[in-house]
Amino acid sequence: MDGIILIDKPAAMTSSDVVRRIKRFVKPSRVGHLGTLDPFATGLLPIMIGEATKLAPFIEGGDKEYEGLIRLGVETDTLDRDGAIVSRAEVPAITPEQLAEVEARFTGSIEQVPPVYSAIKRGGVPLYRMARRGDAVEPPPPRRVEIKRLKLSLEAADAIRFSAACSPGTYARSLARDIGAALGTVAHLEELRRTRNGEFSIGNARPLDVVIAALESQTETVRLVSLREALPGLLEVTIDRDTERRLRNGDSAALTSLVPNGAELFRVVSSKGELIALARATSRVTAAIERIFNSPEGIGNSVDKRPRSQPNP
Repeated sequence: MDGIILIDKPAAMTSSDVVRRIKRFVKPSRVGHLGTLDPFATGLLPIMIGEATKLAPFIEGGDKEYEGLIRLGVETDTLDRDGAIVSRAEVPAITPEQLAEVEARFTGSIEQVPPVYSAIKRGGVPLYRMARRGDAVEPPPPRRVEIKRLKLSLEAADAIRFSAACSPGTYARSLARDIGAALGTVAHLEELRRTRNGEFSIGNARPLDVVIAALESQTETVRLVSLREALPGLLEVTIDRDTERRLRNGDSAALTSLVPNGAELFRVVSSKGELIALARATSRVTAAIERIFNSPEGIGNSVDKRPRSQPNP
């Protein structure tokens, strides 16, 4: 079973919990997830199975889209609804003009301080682990992120509904905190839903319970995004079986003169449309193998010795 299942993650469950539930039904395949969602968050969580785990380095850098609710007047230690309250403040009257100003202020390239409760590591230890055991944790250094689209609307006197498209590495919880500060109060993220992750959309995702039921009963087909479909923006070249055997034996020279015009990273597919490899052009006519994907037909042996993304347990 090789491919990506698009899950609509429910709240009150970690991304690793989702991986563990699916892994029960696809052993011995490797299983991992793309783009962690906090337990309180819902929405799109791509689950990579088998050979698809090798794709993580090539698809994890896509833009993200979110929608959610910012609660004003209360700040928590985690900057979301699951945290302990650390401060309260009055919420001033907010006008549409103020919201428009804040939208403009936070659209584009901005500097953002990630939350202390984050997976960012210090001395090899995730900051959230230090915080949970009671250590005094200095905030991470600011980072530059890009908010490509931001829309704010006042849902209540102390609540702002938002939607945003942003670069990888953007923390929606930090955005909520900073928007609250810009409006003269404190804030935390009460709701968060991811609707896009790179090339993947929530419209193609299915609820976790539905997917688990299909895997368990085996009476319903589970929709998999194929390895080839997962990289739709790449140019590709189709090869014959002899060239495939050479590639599986580590012979990058088999791609000489087959490099698509203008390609950098490109797909190598079989005559049946299966993704055989990813390769990177080294000149107009030569290329080096980046990843080899095991063949369901067992043609040759994979010699891909590059480090793979580590699936979750």
